[in-house]
Amino acid sequence: MKLKTKLTLFNAISKLVIVVLFVLLVPVLIKNISRSYVDNNLIKQKNKFLQIVKTRGIKNYIPDGETYGSYYLPLKEEYLTIENDTVPGHFADNIKNERRLVERDTIEYRILSHTFKLNNKQYLLEIGKSIATLDETSTPLQNIAFGVLVIMILLTILADLFYTNRVLRPLGLIIKTKLIGQKFPKFGSYKEVKTSTSDFQYLDISIHQMIETIEAAFQKEREFISNASHELMTPISILQSKIENMFEREDIVDELKVRLLEMQKILNRLKSITKTLLLISQIENEQFLKEDKISISELLQEVNDEISVRLADKNLTFDILIPQDVVLVNVNKFLIFNLFFNLVNNAIKYNKVDGEIVITTEHENGNLIVNITDSGIGISTEDMPFIFNRFKKFRQSMQQDSFGLGLPIVKSIATFHHIKIEVDSVKDLGSNFRLIFPAEVIE
Repeated sequence: MKLKTKLTLFNAISKLVIVVLFVLLVPVLIKNISRSYVDNNLIKQKNKFLQIVKTRGIKNYIPDGETYGSYYLPLKEEYLTIENDTVPGHFADNIKNERRLVERDTIEYRILSHTFKLNNKQYLLEIGKSIATLDETSTPLQNIAFGVLVIMILLTILADLFYTNRVLRPLGLIIKTKLIGQKFPKFGSYKEVKTSTSDFQYLDISIHQMIETIEAAFQKEREFISNASHELMTPISILQSKIENMFEREDIVDELKVRLLEMQKILNRLKSITKTLLLISQIENEQFLKEDKISISELLQEVNDEISVRLADKNLTFDILIPQDVVLVNVNKFLIFNLFFNLVNNAIKYNKVDGEIVITTEHENGNLIVNITDSGIGISTEDMPFIFNRFKKFRQSMQQDSFGLGLPIVKSIATFHHIKIEVDSVKDLGSNFRLIFPAEVIE
């Protein structure tokens, strides 16, 4: 998952948690706020009543000869009562919820109770407000608060997304231009990614320095392989010439001739290794042109003609099931020939007597796939990740005349032509090499 996606997902989840907590807490908060608001109003009404009574007297509320006065607003939403408090030592100054029977209706009120003295008499004042009115105001407030919250959450998500994209844009450019967009190990010139984030600046410079180090190491390796291969060819050729001259001498005994033949064989193997290393170096340095147009079936027939003796040694059948019209363009014929030759040669080398090699083609998503299937000894699971490593010899190849360079050549040629290689193999049942040619090299 991309960093940008993770950050956006985290922001969304965190805001979702906030929404859930808000939904759970808002009813309680608004209820408490509404209750506090009502309580403050009741206290204000009490103070206003006491001021009026102090100024005008109590007769406006308790008529002469009466001990009790009650006043209700329409719909019984609020009421005010005042009565003589005859309980000795009684004192009340509180606000609580109580039920009252009003005209045969039981209604729950938020009631302020307060005792006060006037003209040496004690009175009990009650001011009440219907609880139902509290709920009527709480529900719309909750809806409004929830709507505002949803809008704010959406706005913050969009703002987070925009800001995250803006902040992480340099990181995406670094990955695209410095890593994904480069051809390994050739990276081109350094171009600074513009960013005000110091971490990304440091990352950009560090990746560039690392790439320069890797590129220099690769370049030194290529130069060494190329120079060493060139230099080795001269002494090898001189030794071969001297050995051949020694064969012409008449005083050479048979035992010495046998030793000379062994030396010549070793030199031939050394010469083969040197030529292979030189070829790999030339491929990786892109010293070949890709201007040829070839028919795969005809090219494989040339491979068959050159390697037919080895096929006969193991009595192998070699079937090329490829139409004549399968043509590759903008490739190097010499390298493609070497690619198929090495794969077929491996299929022969590790095949069983009376086995078979079959080459077929198929098309998939505009690409051409060439399958090279053999009935050989297969490749073990633990060896599979290393089959393209140079000089990597496996147990099944220890008895063969192998230097571990056949498949590395195949890999280098495939990379040079942008050909993907997939390998399927079952131990003791055989292997299948899938060469996936891109659409641009198919006519």
